Amino acid sequence: MDKIKISAVAYTNTKAFIYGIENSGIQEQIDLSLDIPSDCAAKVIDGTVDVGLIPVAAIPHVPHATIISDYCIGSVGAVNSVFIFSKVPASQIRTLKLDSHSRTSNNLARVLLKFYFKLDITYTTDPDAETDAIVLIGDRTFGKKADYNFAYDMGEEWMKFTGLPFVYAAWVANKPIPEAFLTEFNAALKLGLDNRKELLKTLPHNPDFDVEDYLMNKLDFELTEKKREALSLFLSYITQL
Repeated sequence: MDKIKISAVAYTNTKAFIYGIENSGIQEQIDLSLDIPSDCAAKVIDGTVDVGLIPVAAIPHVPHATIISDYCIGSVGAVNSVFIFSKVPASQIRTLKLDSHSRTSNNLARVLLKFYFKLDITYTTDPDAETDAIVLIGDRTFGKKADYNFAYDMGEEWMKFTGLPFVYAAWVANKPIPEAFLTEFNAALKLGLDNRKELLKTLPHNPDFDVEDYLMNKLDFELTEKKREALSLFLSYITQL
């Protein structure tokens, strides 16, 4: 069998999955690349890779998309790495700079601002633009909350809005994948999750961010029925933007 090409996100939130892959026999069956979320999605969409841990907003753009794993990047409430950082209270936001790294977080911000906060916002992707607020995700948010007047955790705001957890990224294939491989792949991901305490020993210390709390408590990796419900609801809101 040819190696299965896989792209995964190169953030701390994926470290447990990578640990599991690297410490299981499945590594010999795959060709793994680590990317930012938007590049990961692009590779799955254009067929450069067979499987990706992609931002869920990209799923409708993937030919023959199938979620192949029991695991995801999710949260039940606050996630502490997906934010709208703002100079002003949410009710006063009129301009927002989007994050070039993730389609899902940008769309989640747009959904929340339109349907939850009931605001009419002007959006930009210009990195030099001066705006009331910005979307920022991943490791670049660690320890940054104190730099802004207001920090809105989008996992927490989504929970307030819908009462549901959220799925930021899921393992998605663009072609049929052998069942035997999927079983091994899920086992490798579970191995990584079960060994997060060991993984934490290898990660750099950040005096401004509690990485242990993030990996053990804030992130929620099980792709539950409630998360699938949330995913369907989120994708339906995107079509109304």
